[in-house]
Amino acid sequence: LGKQDYKKTRPMLRAARLKAEAKKTALGVKEVALVLAAILVFLLAFYAFFYLNVSSEVDLDLDPDEN
Repeated sequence: LGKQDYKKTRPMLRAARLKAEAKKTALGVKEVALVLAAILVFLLAFYAFFYLNVSSEVDLDLDPDEN
């Protein structure tokens, strides 16, 4: 009895809406970690590909009969 309902003002509603939208669109730590892991895997694969190609070419250039 005798309670008044609390009514939010327009600025409070706008602030709550903006906060909810920012929370929805913000990047989380999980997403950032996944992107960094994907980049790291790509770079390691790239490095391994060229390392294996160069090391196999060096082995072919070495001829044991040249001495």
